Amino acid sequence: MEKHPVSGGDKKIVTTTCSYDCGGRCLLEIHVKNNKVNSIRSGYTGDLHLNACPRGLMQKEVLHSPRRLRSPLKRTGERGSGEFKPVSWDEALDTVAGKLKQTIRDYGTGSVYFVGGSGSLSVLNDVRMVPQRFFAMLGKCTTTWGGESLEGALQSSLATFGTQYTACTRDNMLHSKYIILWGWNPVATRFGSDTYYYLDKVKQAGTRIISIDPRRTRTARLFAHEWIPVIPGTDTAMLIAMAQVMIEEGIYDTDYIERYTHGFSDYRDYVMGAADGIEKSPRWAEPICGVPAGTIRKTARDYARAKPAAMMTGWAPGRSAYGEQFHRAASVLAAMTGNIGVKGGFVAGGADIMDLGRIEDKLPVPHMEHNLVHNTDFYDALINGRKKGYPADCRFLYLIGSNLLNQYLNLNKGIEAFKKPGFIVINELFLTPTARFADVILPVTHYLEKDDAGLPWTGGRYMIYMNKAVEPDAGTRSDLEIFTGIAKRVGLKEYNDKPDEEWLDNILAGSPGFPGLEHLKSRAVHRFDGQYPRVAFTEQISDPVNNPFPTPTGKIEIYSRRFADLKDPLIPPIPKYIPAWEGRDDAKRKDYPLQLITPHSARRINSQLDNIKKMKKDDGDFIWLNPRDARNRDIRDGDAVVVFNSRGCLRTRARVTGSIMEGVASLDTGQWYDPDAGGTDNGGNANVLTLDRMSPAGAFTSNTCLVQVEKI
Repeated sequence: MEKHPVSGGDKKIVTTTCSYDCGGRCLLEIHVKNNKVNSIRSGYTGDLHLNACPRGLMQKEVLHSPRRLRSPLKRTGERGSGEFKPVSWDEALDTVAGKLKQTIRDYGTGSVYFVGGSGSLSVLNDVRMVPQRFFAMLGKCTTTWGGESLEGALQSSLATFGTQYTACTRDNMLHSKYIILWGWNPVATRFGSDTYYYLDKVKQAGTRIISIDPRRTRTARLFAHEWIPVIPGTDTAMLIAMAQVMIEEGIYDTDYIERYTHGFSDYRDYVMGAADGIEKSPRWAEPICGVPAGTIRKTARDYARAKPAAMMTGWAPGRSAYGEQFHRAASVLAAMTGNIGVKGGFVAGGADIMDLGRIEDKLPVPHMEHNLVHNTDFYDALINGRKKGYPADCRFLYLIGSNLLNQYLNLNKGIEAFKKPGFIVINELFLTPTARFADVILPVTHYLEKDDAGLPWTGGRYMIYMNKAVEPDAGTRSDLEIFTGIAKRVGLKEYNDKPDEEWLDNILAGSPGFPGLEHLKSRAVHRFDGQYPRVAFTEQISDPVNNPFPTPTGKIEIYSRRFADLKDPLIPPIPKYIPAWEGRDDAKRKDYPLQLITPHSARRINSQLDNIKKMKKDDGDFIWLNPRDARNRDIRDGDAVVVFNSRGCLRTRARVTGSIMEGVASLDTGQWYDPDAGGTDNGGNANVLTLDRMSPAGAFTSNTCLVQVEKI
């Protein structure tokens, strides 16, 4: 797709894409005059269907916001007060480098903690790669592990398939005869720029679409023929009961199971009750998951008999107490129905990430085994350090691309934790709730102010060159420039030894079919050649002898040897239903009877854009309550309420709606923390309520949380 740039005098039009963590990369057409963005439009992309969403189209408001940081800042008040003074770049970088060298000299590199988030996921200025290279060259530092979004799905994929790369391009849905959207709301979260288009196409074609979710989401309202509400944290019970129906009625694909899977007999014994005397039938599951037995039975039959069928699982059900079990049980059903590695099918339960030729292997990051702390243990590690067995006491903390305090679990514990490090640095666009706790803030450029490249991490059929639209503000620098400046001051002369274009060309050479940087720059969108749809594991299914799965047995592991070796009853080798803490059976329900879930907002990417007024929309930031739950509390639609548990309290407004099941409350994640003098949050941040505890395999358990709601 050739690019036709328009320029002349003080006007120009350039093409680019967002670098947000939504899975897609839409084509943006930026109209510029006098180094200011006048407007942003969705660029024409033909049959790739890369139409931009409001988050991309609103970037003028971000870029030119009067609240943007345009000078390095040094803390003057107490940590967290938000009191800073502007300083020069030399003073700021000298201070950071000096503190870093002193920390290493006095306490060793392990006392240096760093966290790179997902605030900017372009190729060159990726906020994971840029600090990883720096800290790997520095020495063995300490960082976090555990994906906040998908760790449950990731661990399930590695155990079941031996790889995290389980995605199909979205045009694969056109070949499906039946689609289940389980805990998946791509109308809000995107999950690929073309997902909306293909869901619309398959609905128009008459394909039956089912939504299984505690909420009737925007995706369900637009596309689903049926909404099946399920109690949070119990999805696995429903999946296992569906397997029982298929086994009892003999409607699963026995040939597929025999040829491509390992350990089905162990799972069958568990499901049918031979292992423990409890048959996991729909009647067993109904009181657990809240779905009528007849609905479970019908859904199992429909999914098993439709060929091919796609169960498309979101990551939200896996962000729960035993979230990995949800993803594993979903993967088993996809195998039992013969829907893995076939056109129109879907892996289900997988990480849903496209393999783009292992481009990460080309990233310029030296190998270094850092000390690792799980992200749910991060605050505890800051507070307690060595005395509780963590690798080191944190003396120096560096944050990049991360509004961590806002987004990690148990925010009030995080405030206590952020008082502990001797020195905190953050690279940021705005004075976020996290940045308020820094000692030095280094203001970064916006992606419209630099050249780069964008790759989608779902449905990767293309690549977009990110043309610089405007010159950056003189007081800002890119993350790469910032770390280059620090590297020079601490003696890491080889940290950045190439021009940006050379780095970009070298990294992108890892993508299959990469045409070279000059060709990429000449086009609005570069399309990868190949047969489409691309379907994960077609080689393993078409020729299993020469293309085994990368698992110990070479097959889809229903019985996971990787998990069996752990010998942990809470990470069983076959998927099992395990009742959640802070679930329906927890004694805490006496005081906190509502199960809180924290979906992503259609108007934010995690916490990004929450401070942009034009992106704020009251409806999404209210707490959803079922009419019966609201009536029992004398709450009416729009009423001011407090939401609380033993960990914290927030104020928000109620949305009373039949689109959420009884006993469940829903509050979108990402609202900026804004406490009053007594510590009650007026910003509506759900993480003042969540518990910082991981699932046994490492999932971020943001959807396992009990609360109470009262009218103010």
